[in-house]
Amino acid sequence: MAVPTLIRRLLGKHRSPRNDACIAQFFAQKAQQQGYTLSAGQTRAIAAMARETAHLLAGHATRSLYLHGPVGRGKSWLLDGFFQALPLAEKQRVHFHDFFARLHQGMFQHREQHDALGATLDNLLADCRVLCFDEFHVHDIGDAMLISRLFKALFQRGMLVLVTSNYPPEGLLPNPLYHQRFKPVIDLIAARMDVLEVSSPQDFRSLPQAHATQRFTAGRYVWPGTAAQRAALDLPVTQGPAQHLQVGNRQLLCRHHQARTIAFTFADLCEELTAVMDYLLLCEAFDHWIIDGLPRLAQCPIAVQQRFINLVDVLYDRDKHLILIGNEPLADCLAGQAIDLARTASRLSQLQQTDPQPLPDPVS
Repeated sequence: MAVPTLIRRLLGKHRSPRNDACIAQFFAQKAQQQGYTLSAGQTRAIAAMARETAHLLAGHATRSLYLHGPVGRGKSWLLDGFFQALPLAEKQRVHFHDFFARLHQGMFQHREQHDALGATLDNLLADCRVLCFDEFHVHDIGDAMLISRLFKALFQRGMLVLVTSNYPPEGLLPNPLYHQRFKPVIDLIAARMDVLEVSSPQDFRSLPQAHATQRFTAGRYVWPGTAAQRAALDLPVTQGPAQHLQVGNRQLLCRHHQARTIAFTFADLCEELTAVMDYLLLCEAFDHWIIDGLPRLAQCPIAVQQRFINLVDVLYDRDKHLILIGNEPLADCLAGQAIDLARTASRLSQLQQTDPQPLPDPVS
C-alpha cells in the first residue's frame, strides 16, 4: 500500500482536507526525497500528529502525544518534521537538557515570587501553543518532582505537547527507590496524552542518507590518537598544560581554543564538576569540538559516564562538528553501566572512523 494512502486511512473520520493534509503530505514527500520507507509506527504517529493539527487549527480540544521507542527509529525525525510542517507561529522545539537547564535557571531567578515555575514558563513559553519536547527522560528524583509540576502547568495552559523518549511512560525514573513517587506523572501522561510506540527493525541513523545533512556526522572517531593521526587531521596539541576558560560565571579547563574551535581532554569535561548549562554556553561560542582521551567508560564512575552522555546529547542536538579521540575501538570504550548509553552509542556510531594504520609487513 502506498504511504500517503495508508496515512489517509489511519486518519479516519478526523481527516480534514485543509489542516491535516499538510502534515501527511509533508512527511510523504520528505520520506520520498530522503529515500526512507516509513515504518508502521511512524505512519501511526504521523496520522496522530495530523489529527491533532486539524483539531488545533479548528479551535477544538487536543490530546498531546508521547512517542517512544528504541534509539534511531525516527522519533526526532518525526518531531522535527512536525515542527517544520505545522502551519503555526506560536510553537517551540526544545531539547530535554536545554529546557531543564533554563527552567532551573529561571526558577532560581524568580525564587522570590509565589509561583516561580509559572513566572519562568511565562518567560520561556510566551504565546507558545505547541511545545515539541525531544529526548525526554527522567533519572533524578529532583527533576521528577519538577516534571510533575511542569506537566500539570503545561496542560493547564491548554498547550499541545509532543514528547519523544527512549522510554515508555512506565519506564521513566526506573530506579525502584523512586519510581512509585513518579507514578502520578505516569498516570497524568496516560490521561492527557496518546502514547505511541515508534519502532522499526532498523536503526535509521545507520543509513547513508542520515549522514547527508548533519555537521555532527561529518566528525570523526580516532583511535588510538597517534602522532601521525593527529598530524594528518591537523589537530592541536592537547597534552600540554590546561588553560582556564571563562564560561558564564564559571571557569573551566580546556587545552586549546581559537576562533570557533575548542579542544578538551575527556577529564576536563567529564571528570570535573561540569554541567549541561556549561556545554550549552560553550556551544554558543564554538562549532568545532575536539575531545581527547576517551577511556573505557565502564571503568569510570556513573556520574562521569552521565556527564559524557549529556555532553554528546548537547553536541548532537546543536549539530556541532566533533572529533573524538579514544584509546581503544569505540565499542570497547562505550561499554558501561549508565542507562542512556545506547543512545550515545547510536549517535557516536555516525562519526567517521579513523582506525590505526596497519603495521608494515616485516622484511624477510
